[in-house]
Amino acid sequence: MTFAIDPDHTYPSFEADHMGGMSVWRGKFRTSSGVITLDRAAHTGQVIITINAASVEFGHEKMNERARSAAMFDVEKYPIATYRGRLANFRGDVPTSVEGVFTLHGISKPLVLTIRSFKCQPSKLTQKLTCGADAVTHLNRADFGIDWGKDLGFNMEVELAIEVEATQLEPTSESH
Repeated sequence: MTFAIDPDHTYPSFEADHMGGMSVWRGKFRTSSGVITLDRAAHTGQVIITINAASVEFGHEKMNERARSAAMFDVEKYPIATYRGRLANFRGDVPTSVEGVFTLHGISKPLVLTIRSFKCQPSKLTQKLTCGADAVTHLNRADFGIDWGKDLGFNMEVELAIEVEATQLEPTSESH
């Protein structure tokens, strides 16, 4: 089965240190898209998520501007971040992780997402099969060339969470 990621119900978000432990800044990316394939019986599947880096949102315009600038995400040069992975470690017919590669700021690194929750059911609004998941990982943003604040004592470790909902696409005549 192939599912289209619902951009209105999918929010890659993150938590990052501010001022060496003074506080935690939380942000999200407002614009994302992608496709998930899933064969629960065969315990296989693929995930492709595309994130518009310019859609970063902290709820604080000066931080948004800093994050979009060349000092951090450099959205002029690197407008898109991607995650491509395979569903793994099924418990029954439910995947518990995604093993893949995250590309951010022009740098690609292996990254495993832990799936904290996963559920598929017909949508109460559309009656189409919809799957949702909450996945999380930790990464070092300096590994992706984003080390602004390191010299000020900021911790480079970031928690990345991807809350996703995806709706099954209608099979095409070619798939029969």
